[in-house]
Amino acid sequence: MTSRDYLTIDDFDVDGKTILVRVDLNTPMDMEGNILDDMRIKSHIPTVIDLEDAKVVLMAHQSRAGKNDFTTMKPHSQRMSQYLGKEVKYVDDIFGTYARSSIASMKKGDVILLENVRFYSEESITRPASEHSTTHMVRKLSPLIDIFLNDAFAVSHRSHLSIMGFTETLPTGAGRVMEKEISSLDRGVKGGERPCVFVLGGAKVDDSLTVAENVLSNGGADRVLVTGVVANVMLAASGVDIGSTNLKFIESQGYTDQIERGKAILAKFNGQIGLPIDVAFNDGGKRVEVHVSELPDGNLPINDIGLETIVSFSDEIKAAKTVVLNGPAGLSEVEPFALGTHEIIKAAVQSEYSIAGGGHISAEVRNLGYEDKFSHLSTGGGACIDYLAGAALPGIEALKTAATRYRLNR
Repeated sequence: MTSRDYLTIDDFDVDGKTILVRVDLNTPMDMEGNILDDMRIKSHIPTVIDLEDAKVVLMAHQSRAGKNDFTTMKPHSQRMSQYLGKEVKYVDDIFGTYARSSIASMKKGDVILLENVRFYSEESITRPASEHSTTHMVRKLSPLIDIFLNDAFAVSHRSHLSIMGFTETLPTGAGRVMEKEISSLDRGVKGGERPCVFVLGGAKVDDSLTVAENVLSNGGADRVLVTGVVANVMLAASGVDIGSTNLKFIESQGYTDQIERGKAILAKFNGQIGLPIDVAFNDGGKRVEVHVSELPDGNLPINDIGLETIVSFSDEIKAAKTVVLNGPAGLSEVEPFALGTHEIIKAAVQSEYSIAGGGHISAEVRNLGYEDKFSHLSTGGGACIDYLAGAALPGIEALKTAATRYRLNR
């Protein structure tokens, strides 16, 4: 048994057992249903390989109702088959007669992928595990399953049926993706080698400020450097006139109140928060850099940190032993304003331990071909930032509850 407060594959005898694994295969797809980025599919291969002596039933979702890419799991089964070097059978059913008969007839080493679990309307209802466990899906599938593994970290900030329900009815543990996410993010959030620097950017200002407060309050980070819209809010909080266009954008995103919050954070953590010293304006697509003490009157949007800030932040990041990146430094999808994001990524890999949160920053890491240079590249966007902010993720809490129950009954 492990000393963790949740169980993993290593805590179970999986030989010949039927294992239900909730994975996250949600991928970008084009209008013809072709997979554009299979990073999440690849991430689950180690879990399936470690269950090669079991009968593996995969459960996953693709997009959500109303979206153009809300489609079947058939392309995902085909792509996973390529990576595993053996068939991952696509089952066009979730818990009906066909799904149950497919599971019952499995042989050791077989892998099947059930239909998009979000085709079942009750999947996305938010409610506790005890209520999810009484649904038709859980009651129909549980008698056929020996062990449930949650390997879908990126969805575990949601109290959804396939994440929660089986934890009440079956021995439950974490798959390899979940296990790696928890251990890797803990190293960032709970403080690994020091100094530890967090670089928070992007447009989710409230979430980023919660992360900053959490890691500075609990001693998880020595410094927090801010970029992106987060930096614009914090610059305004520090008394810098960032211009009407940038203030209006902050207002349009519903973050005006975060400026006052930023003032309180700057007062409380004086010297531990690094603000940009210059910024890059977007003047008709042209990059124009200006020191924050000399910002002109006008209506140009700030789309990146400036070169002096890039050099200063990069030096600080390189000197850190642990670095956590979350959110891009600017409008990284537009070439002149990708500079800050790219240079910060390049600096981060020179630290001893580097973590990139999910979402846009992970995409930029992969675009640069730097995924193998990071110590950990998170598969979760919202789940990652919630975890870094110290929030209790329902899926992980359910794992802990299930582990306690399992150990008591041993």
